[in-house]
Amino acid sequence: MVRMGPDVPLLNEYKQEFFWKRFPQTVLGGPRFKLGYCAPPYVYVNQAVLFLTPWLFGGIGTLLCQLQLLRELHAAVLSGMLMFGAAASIQALALYAARRSGTVERLGAPNILADEEEVEFTHCVGPDTIRFIAPGKRFGLNVVLHTVLAGALCGFGTWYVFLGRLTALYGSIGVSLVVFVLSWVTLCIAEYSLIVNTATETATFQAQDTYEITPLTRPLYIFTFIAVDLADRFTGPVPELQLASQVLHVLFLFLPLLWALGMLSPLDALLLWGMEQALVFGLGGSPMSGNLRLLVMFAASVGIAVCNFFIPTTLGVVLFSISLGFLLSLDLSQICSLCAGSSVAYGDRGWRKGGSPSPPSSFGWHLGCRELLLYLSLLMAAMAEGGLLHHFLGPAQAQSLVKGPQAPVSYLLLVLFILCWALREIQGAYVFGGVFLNPLYPRGMSNVQMFKQRNRGLHVAAVIRRILVNLVSPFAMIAFLSMDNSLQLLHTASLSVGFTRAFRVVWQSSEEALLQMVVVVLVRLAAGDNTLPGWDNLGTGVQLLLVGLLSDRVVQFLAKLKFTLTVLVTSWTEKKQRRQSAGTLLALNASLCPLLLAVLTLSALLAAPLLPLFTLPIFLVGFPRPQRSWPGPVGTACPCPDSIFYQQMSGSLASALRRAFARGSLGSLSPGSHFLGRFQDRMVWIVILERGYGYCNVNIKGLELQETSCHTVEARRVDEVFEGAFERPERLGFTQGLNLHWGNALTPCAALPVRVYSDARNVLSGIIDSHDNLRKLQDDFLKALVWLLLRHCVHKRKGFAWSGEEGPGGGGRKSQSSQQAQSTCNQPVEAVIVESNVSSLKFRQDSSSLTSFGDWSDEDDLFGPQPARRTVALVSTEAQLGQTALQTGPSLPGSVEMDSLFENMALSALQPLQPLGLGLGLPVVDKGRNPEVFTENSGSLPHVRFSCPQSEVFNLPTGWRTAPLLPSRLQQLRPLFPEDWFRFTLGRFGPAVQDEASEDMTKALKEDEALRELHAQVALSCLVSLGAESAFTSPSYVYRLYCGDVPWTEGLDWLSASKELYQLTLRAFRFSFKLLFDQASLGPMEGPEELFSTLEEYERDWYIGLVAERGWHDSVLQEKPFLFSLGHDLTMGTYTGRVLSLQEQLVQVGRLNGEGVRGQWANLSWELLYATNDDEERYSIQAHPIMLRNLTVQAADPPLGYPIYSSAPLHLPCF
Repeated sequence: MVRMGPDVPLLNEYKQEFFWKRFPQTVLGGPRFKLGYCAPPYVYVNQAVLFLTPWLFGGIGTLLCQLQLLRELHAAVLSGMLMFGAAASIQALALYAARRSGTVERLGAPNILADEEEVEFTHCVGPDTIRFIAPGKRFGLNVVLHTVLAGALCGFGTWYVFLGRLTALYGSIGVSLVVFVLSWVTLCIAEYSLIVNTATETATFQAQDTYEITPLTRPLYIFTFIAVDLADRFTGPVPELQLASQVLHVLFLFLPLLWALGMLSPLDALLLWGMEQALVFGLGGSPMSGNLRLLVMFAASVGIAVCNFFIPTTLGVVLFSISLGFLLSLDLSQICSLCAGSSVAYGDRGWRKGGSPSPPSSFGWHLGCRELLLYLSLLMAAMAEGGLLHHFLGPAQAQSLVKGPQAPVSYLLLVLFILCWALREIQGAYVFGGVFLNPLYPRGMSNVQMFKQRNRGLHVAAVIRRILVNLVSPFAMIAFLSMDNSLQLLHTASLSVGFTRAFRVVWQSSEEALLQMVVVVLVRLAAGDNTLPGWDNLGTGVQLLLVGLLSDRVVQFLAKLKFTLTVLVTSWTEKKQRRQSAGTLLALNASLCPLLLAVLTLSALLAAPLLPLFTLPIFLVGFPRPQRSWPGPVGTACPCPDSIFYQQMSGSLASALRRAFARGSLGSLSPGSHFLGRFQDRMVWIVILERGYGYCNVNIKGLELQETSCHTVEARRVDEVFEGAFERPERLGFTQGLNLHWGNALTPCAALPVRVYSDARNVLSGIIDSHDNLRKLQDDFLKALVWLLLRHCVHKRKGFAWSGEEGPGGGGRKSQSSQQAQSTCNQPVEAVIVESNVSSLKFRQDSSSLTSFGDWSDEDDLFGPQPARRTVALVSTEAQLGQTALQTGPSLPGSVEMDSLFENMALSALQPLQPLGLGLGLPVVDKGRNPEVFTENSGSLPHVRFSCPQSEVFNLPTGWRTAPLLPSRLQQLRPLFPEDWFRFTLGRFGPAVQDEASEDMTKALKEDEALRELHAQVALSCLVSLGAESAFTSPSYVYRLYCGDVPWTEGLDWLSASKELYQLTLRAFRFSFKLLFDQASLGPMEGPEELFSTLEEYERDWYIGLVAERGWHDSVLQEKPFLFSLGHDLTMGTYTGRVLSLQEQLVQVGRLNGEGVRGQWANLSWELLYATNDDEERYSIQAHPIMLRNLTVQAADPPLGYPIYSSAPLHLPCF
């Protein structure tokens, strides 16, 4: 991304024109009075008439009522019936126009350059005019439903705004007339949106309105207002209802403004938000990680509250609430899977969907016998404690907290809260809200083992905290609730809901419940013997509910306030963010400070995101939505080849997060918390979706690795923030212990040890272009090929059960990467299959005769280094077994390709073009040459006679001896064959295939001349087939061979015909290049023992190939200890070596301002779904090192964001 200046337009010219056409349509509910082209006047007149039709029918009813010709009810019914007839007529016309347009073809070709919205109008009631004004409904059911609702809305609306009713409410005819006129504007807007044409709403939750739910949004809010008014009409004189009706009649006038600003939620978002708020604050639950889970949990929780209301005895209520509250606080998906006899729990599906390794088998990851035993023990102990305390001490509870049996428990709660808070604070890098550095936290350590050793003291404190939070605190809070006096008054709706919530939140969120009870205890202690009538009459359950709601809103307000200050301050202090309007906006915010605080307060009260328009200091209240912010399922991403690195590390990262959650290193955990992890070039976005007793459900996202300029700017600031927290000296003064980046959206929390690939890239200048190294490459290739041929024979004899174990005296060198990273796993030997499409050989033979001249050699490097071949098979992906997998291997040996075209796609992978012009490309055929000189029928070859019986084990297939090469040519190359190495390797492999190992048998194998000549013939034939008879002199040629791009030679047909031999040859060459790389870095091999052990290490612990190959993808997911790849930088003209080493590294994790994230995501949703501002260089996506704006946009769910990896919800135990 190219960074732009701060004064770029927020919307480009085309989008500005589009926005100013759409916004008036949204304000008015659908009429399109502003078009981008000329339209006949009747188009506007028709829309105006339809817009005012509800007012006309309502006016008729109102007039008849005022003239006392009809009663209010009858007048309202008349207005509703008239509107119903008009709506039915409009829908019939729309259906007629749709059918006419489907059967009549317009003459003339359409103008593809015209605006897509332009319509050619022919008549005031023509099909095109009708379809433009009233497009109609997609579903027949909606035609009926919306028509009926239109009539009902007009009828009830007329009743709602009768002048007599308004005069009775306000006592003034003038006020009533103003309210009457403006109220009908609101009703006309809602009617037009429902029945004529639905406007695009600024409050958009779903990217597509599949089921036509949007037209119902505005009528629903109007029906809500009408319902309150009807309740006031038909109930007795209730002052509260009358006051509410007066206020709502005034607020009714501002509904068009609220709809235009997008402050009122769409129906789907409103339903999910309402259930979530009721579940969390009314029933003691947690936000759920999926919509279906939310619906099921809400229904179950409501059922429990209703049952509590009807249970006759308070003891039964206590036992029922404790048991069901505990069960619902667990991850019920695991219980359901256990009952079904399946291991496919919700969290387990997340592991498989995310492509992560299987979760560990330690305690808590799966629901097994140990977990069931613990849960049953806790449940029985809690029920026994609550039942006994309530039975013996509950009735004796006095009104005074100081004198009753709750007193000692109350003081215990105070002590527990202080201890848990202090022990949690010291676990992180900062204390007191991220202001001061924690002097106890280890810093400046890159070694994981040393970090763990220095962290042992904090680990002991974490264990104590876990016992207090998970075991001691729940039982203390149950004791406090069980002895509460207000349980005797339980059979009221408020107390029933309050205690249902109280007994559940003890388990669902123990730390938050402890804080709420401490606040209630402090209020009672502060009151002493005095009574607080309004407070005490609520009961403890309702008091806890109100304290929980208030504390959540206060925390939200403070987070929103910090986000607001960040946007305001950085709009001026950050020069690259300072627009020309920055001073004006700051002055407006300062002068309208009370209004700004009101917006913040309203946003916090509604639990709605604070929306900074275009991320400028222009703040609006976004519409309330669920905590997850997005409607789709968790786990959608935009995968690419780099996704495998996040896929690999997600399993280890989840284990590290589990330990950090349990210890409290990441602070207080609540659903909706966002964390950012950083390691090398990887950015991990972690979201807590759901929280319960002993578990969390999280979503792990991976951001792009190929950083844009904006991404780089923010990543650099993230590194600075983490360096200030984790790499400072441990002994600091008071001033140096402050968090210098406190205003940043990121607050560092902890460093977590995670098994992850460390990525090292080296420029090979001086290695691959060194003539000494290239001359050594030929000898190393033959040695590696001999080793692989002999190993292949042993492997085949042993039936794939033989593993390359080091023989006695192995102890070879470790490669450069092996010395830096300890090998962590020994995996079974796997055959690395590199797919080769040999169909290009025919193309090679049929190519122009110019290419057959030997003096036109690829080794001349006439045009400089040749770029790497990349075929579509290497860069494309395919779905196999429900997962995305890369295609395997390089493509045609020797094909000619262009890397700069189609993003590294090879021309040979595209559809072939037919030759044009003369036949200059006809094949050159030497008719005088007899093919029998070069090859023999494999069936006529004599059987090789070995002098040693055991040599038959090392015999090679007959087809491998049929290379079309003259014997004299091979004889000339015979001195290149490493006989000493062959004897040594044979001596090491020989005992592996002998039933009874003996020195005589091994000596006989080494002296078998026929066996030696057989392997020499095959090895040298492969050497010639690769065009490597002479020493390698060109880096580009070496690179082409490494990639499998073998130029055509005489023996390439024969070599490619045997896929197995071709694979061994290519692997041998890659092994030899890796040897060249290691020897250039560490020095030459000291002897054959070291070379043998090095090749064994390559086979066992390394994947040596290309990044685009399937083997690379699989090796990363299988956690191969090391991977090596050779690359070519076309821009710099250099060759690079890439080494991945699997190590346990420290991943630095910090907490993000959750309200800042939700606010930016709300703006992203508005900007893309409503304003359609999808410009990749738009202002709101540019780098912002304080708000981390670009990273936040990336982390949004597709299609608005573009994370390259996103796991399904992962179940993490937090005991």
